Amino acid sequence: MKKLIAIIVMGIGLASCDLNRLPMDAISPETFFNTENDLLLYTNSFYNMLPGAEDVYNEDVDNVVKNSLRDELQGTRIVPTNGGGWTWGNLRNINYFLANSGKCPDKNAVAKYNGIARFFRAYFYFNMVKRFGDVPWYSATIEVEDQDMLTKPRDPRTLVMDSVMADLEYATLALGATTTKQVNTITKWTVLALKSRVGLYEGTFRKYHTEFKLPDSEKFLDASIAASQDIMTNSGYSIYKATPETAYLKLFSSDNAIAEEIILARDFSDELQVYHNLNYYTMTASYGKPGLEKKLVNSYLMKDGSRFTDIKGYETMQFFEETQNRDPRLSQTIRTPGYTRIGETAQLVPEFGATVTGYQLIKFVSEPKWDTFNKDITDMPIFRYAEVLLNYAEAKAEKGTLTQEDLEMSTKLTRDRVGMPNINMVNANAKPDPSQAQMYTNLSGKNAGVLLEIRRERRIELVMENFLRWDDIIRWKEGQLLTKQFKGMYFPGPGNYDLDKNGKVDLVIYEGTKPTVPGAQLLKLGSEILLENGNKGGNIVVNGHITKKFDENKDYLYPIPKQERLLNTNLTQNPNWE
Repeated sequence: MKKLIAIIVMGIGLASCDLNRLPMDAISPETFFNTENDLLLYTNSFYNMLPGAEDVYNEDVDNVVKNSLRDELQGTRIVPTNGGGWTWGNLRNINYFLANSGKCPDKNAVAKYNGIARFFRAYFYFNMVKRFGDVPWYSATIEVEDQDMLTKPRDPRTLVMDSVMADLEYATLALGATTTKQVNTITKWTVLALKSRVGLYEGTFRKYHTEFKLPDSEKFLDASIAASQDIMTNSGYSIYKATPETAYLKLFSSDNAIAEEIILARDFSDELQVYHNLNYYTMTASYGKPGLEKKLVNSYLMKDGSRFTDIKGYETMQFFEETQNRDPRLSQTIRTPGYTRIGETAQLVPEFGATVTGYQLIKFVSEPKWDTFNKDITDMPIFRYAEVLLNYAEAKAEKGTLTQEDLEMSTKLTRDRVGMPNINMVNANAKPDPSQAQMYTNLSGKNAGVLLEIRRERRIELVMENFLRWDDIIRWKEGQLLTKQFKGMYFPGPGNYDLDKNGKVDLVIYEGTKPTVPGAQLLKLGSEILLENGNKGGNIVVNGHITKKFDENKDYLYPIPKQERLLNTNLTQNPNWE
């Protein structure tokens, strides 16, 4: 039976939005915080801060595209009146706990649960800094009469991120005794996985965003490397392996998170009627018809490790040809010829009613019995070992200390899962991939070639997971990627198409009168499907009528809401959002 973290604590209300209000109307420090169970119940409420299922799989940046565009991609964000992510209720709850947990006489329990609380405070502030840059640092609860604290200005990003790392150091030590794998509970390994992520993000953000003049980028890269090494050396986590043709897919379609690789997951259960909506999301037109974008599909290497984009004529390859002999993760991420649903034998082609690019997602998709609206139970990974390995390789490469041995310890393991050859550092740096270099215009130096390969590996391995792609684009200062035209499959023009080459017409692209072709999908050119060159063919064009914009001078941060700056006149606005 699945074990769910108790996120509703016996009717005790934990939600409030003011920094200076008691977070629990039904309790007081005098009647609570007396036992380890009290501390457990309170800290269980913090798990609500973690991404829900839709936050994990509902990526829509430039890996997965839909029939609509987020404001961030259209350049239409405005300064909101209120909200906009500037919310502090979770922090208030955490600091209230830390102020009162010491009332419990069991000091070992206090240390343990304070460690969990400080993990969540670090997690909270990391997300705030990613969004807003400088933010006020609060390490204690605030009384209603304390106007100085309530109206304090934003603290420098440097102070806040140093405080985040201090919280993670504390949590690592406090949870050091809990070294076993607990896939639904914060452990030392969860803390180190977050530290690995935070260090890489902040280190590379400071390196590439020279406009902010932030120091100590290498200090954060070192922290990421050290945290990753600890997990790699001491945790016992490994890359989950089955057969190369199924291992990657099985990792994400398992009802229960595979603890061999998953460090932390969000739990779902049929027995307890806790569900998400992923199968339905990928099977219907109701959620934007998500599909992989063409440049990502082109990024998948050939099975022998050679580059697909080095093949003459790759730009005009049709679906069957372009999916042959590729990195097996491609056929475990989207429907390719021969695809069958888990537990079934019927071979299925992409359904254009459910994918706007033609590259229909299957990552996370489980058995058909879970296809009903909001009725899926696969666990959603939040941290996994593969990300730690990729963090390690990238941080070492960014520092300039990467060796081939480092790649053997990291990227080789994700490649081994699917039977792919590892990155060769010397070759990658000697002959950087032109198609990758064309995408990442803000990258140079002696390790540019191998960094391109690590970025390729990261993009392929972590697609659809926790909006990591958005974070990557922001920290690398590659916002220009979001302004490119999103595309899908290539078709030479109107006609009948046998997508899996089994002798049966699967798709008809037509002009004029709708034809009758039994069993085929029918798409009218110009309305139901758009090609770059109309009836002369080309790649599917997605949202071609919408102009995408990214302002390099402001869009890497979000604006502070108007109402917050009226209430606290000491809050400054982010650059160029006035």
